[in-house]
Amino acid sequence: MLDKVVIANRGEIALRILRACKELGIKTVAIHSQADRELMHVRLADEAVCIGPAPSPKSYLNIPSIISAAEVTDAVGIHPGYGFLAENADFAEQVERSGFVFIGPKADTIRLMGDKVSAIEAMKAAGVPTVPGSDGALPDDNDAVYKIGARIGYPVIIKAAAGGGGRGMRVVHSEASLINAIHVTKSEAAAAFGDDTVYMEKYLENPRHVEVQVLADGQGNAIHLYDRDCSMQRRHQKVVEEAPAPMLDPEARAQVLKSCVDACIEIGYRGAGTFEFLYEDGRFYFIEMNTRVQVEHPVTEMITGVDIVKEQLRIASGMPLSFKQEDIKVQGHAFECRINAEDPKTFLPSPGTVKHFHAPGGNGVRVDSHLYSGYTVPPNYDSLIAKLITHAEDRETALTRMRNALDEMVIDGIRSNIALQQQITNDSRFQQGGVNIHYLEKKLGL
Repeated sequence: MLDKVVIANRGEIALRILRACKELGIKTVAIHSQADRELMHVRLADEAVCIGPAPSPKSYLNIPSIISAAEVTDAVGIHPGYGFLAENADFAEQVERSGFVFIGPKADTIRLMGDKVSAIEAMKAAGVPTVPGSDGALPDDNDAVYKIGARIGYPVIIKAAAGGGGRGMRVVHSEASLINAIHVTKSEAAAAFGDDTVYMEKYLENPRHVEVQVLADGQGNAIHLYDRDCSMQRRHQKVVEEAPAPMLDPEARAQVLKSCVDACIEIGYRGAGTFEFLYEDGRFYFIEMNTRVQVEHPVTEMITGVDIVKEQLRIASGMPLSFKQEDIKVQGHAFECRINAEDPKTFLPSPGTVKHFHAPGGNGVRVDSHLYSGYTVPPNYDSLIAKLITHAEDRETALTRMRNALDEMVIDGIRSNIALQQQITNDSRFQQGGVNIHYLEKKLGL
């Protein structure tokens, strides 16, 4: 087992990693910016190192500072959490080159799956269902591009190969708009990602967002932990997640779960990962793979009983998977509501001091949060301040528990989106299950 780990993140995920390390007897080093001295995990870690001022490029994105923190504390591994440098192949490579263990996939795997074109090619080779598309980067020849568009059929979507988080994409409804859309997307991609490579896919009108959680040890063993539905989104950002995904075609589900496991073995995957799909009319279409732990991993943990972060740490220590596929059974249903420090109507960030924080409780209720009364939410980072998770023997009961937990939760001093989450969980269509990715924005009139 790893002896000491640097937690290269902040907020609730940093605290989540710290707790897993404690359970495994691993010493912890909390890195933090000058704005984050009062974070809960900084208080609880065995050691803490300030790595720079508040702006992320000078702290949480500063690779030399993070590696230096590992050196001066004599740490063995570095856990990137999610966001920041978690899917940065150069970071993973520099960590390993510096003699430390990167708690995640190999750098080559991150590069392979981080480039959407190469990821799609790899998934096709592994038998994972993909969206009909250009099968690679778009050529400069306009006539060839028109033929690709005609073959796929309109509407199509132009995507940046290096894009992510909803950026670097443009929907095209007719051939007349195609070339201009490609030029605009290429310019945006070059400015945002330093890479103007774009590709084309069929645009699905009303899909759901369904993802498959996997674990692989890099030693030829891989398992899936079933699926999640993350269709309740605003501007491509997930708001509510649930597991397992409701109302899926059983045969299509079984096939896609197996294909994800096969793909992990095919590419030599190591660690936790998530295959993201669009699901429409009983068919799955691969869109990307996240080579890290997901924000929504707790719902999967609740229905399977597997501690995903602890498995990450075991795998990084060179141990084989603790479970075989036949050990994994779905137990009930779980929801997660993301609680953000933002106005529930305008969505503007709401930093400031939390005067009073009360976490809900009761059977089947879990709160992952770094908040406490008196803590000041800084304006420099993502607005996520808590994840409220409920679990029960069936979907209806789990959702009832979520509504009750939201009513119980108190965050005074700053604004939060609790009211929005109450609106969602009381929505009759959401209660039925199976809403598409456009539902929330239409409901909110966005």
